[in-house]
Amino acid sequence: MNSAIARQLLLWLLWLGFGVYAFAFAPPDQPEQTFDLIKRLSTGQFDGINPLIIALFNIMGVWPMIYSALLYVDGRGQRVKAWPFVAASFGIGAFALLPYLALRQPSPEFTGPKNLWLKFWDSRWLGVVLAIATLSLLTYGFTQGNWADFATQWRTQRFIHVMSLDFCALCLLFPLLLRDDMARRQLYSPALFWAIALLPLLGPALYLIVRPPVAPTATATSLAPNPN
Repeated sequence: MNSAIARQLLLWLLWLGFGVYAFAFAPPDQPEQTFDLIKRLSTGQFDGINPLIIALFNIMGVWPMIYSALLYVDGRGQRVKAWPFVAASFGIGAFALLPYLALRQPSPEFTGPKNLWLKFWDSRWLGVVLAIATLSLLTYGFTQGNWADFATQWRTQRFIHVMSLDFCALCLLFPLLLRDDMARRQLYSPALFWAIALLPLLGPALYLIVRPPVAPTATATSLAPNPN
């Protein structure tokens, strides 16, 4: 079995395992309580909600934006379209992105033209906005949150439990796209790769600021150094 097939198999198994765990082994769901919590989080009715949960819920909206900044460019070189998986990730996170990651092929090249949609997601200003949002949410959650209460809710509420695992999965999966994105921009720095990969959430957010825009007709040779 070659490495590409092994990678695809591992990703499909992870996708299957994540789904089985979420529905069969995570803490029991409380539909009415979960619906009320999501409604309050979505409408800004934060009274009585642990700031850690508020921060995590909003971070799970930032994560798909960060992934989008890589996936729409990546999808240009794929047989499978990226946008359905990106759109679904705003609702179900890593569970939506894992199939795309399993189906995609290495794509260290980009050929233009780069339309307005891709220019938006490739914009450094978007990276600045997402990095500020990330820093703000992390600061709010860590300084105002109640960790003991969060641990209790993590053990007893499926929504909080699965959302936390989804956050961890998105942190772990990001390097799978990072390698090709760096190659498309001719960034061949192992130190930069590992600095981004090993700094959960904040590393990817800052990467969107420091990376150069992909050129409309830029190509990255398959013989370029491997960042990892």
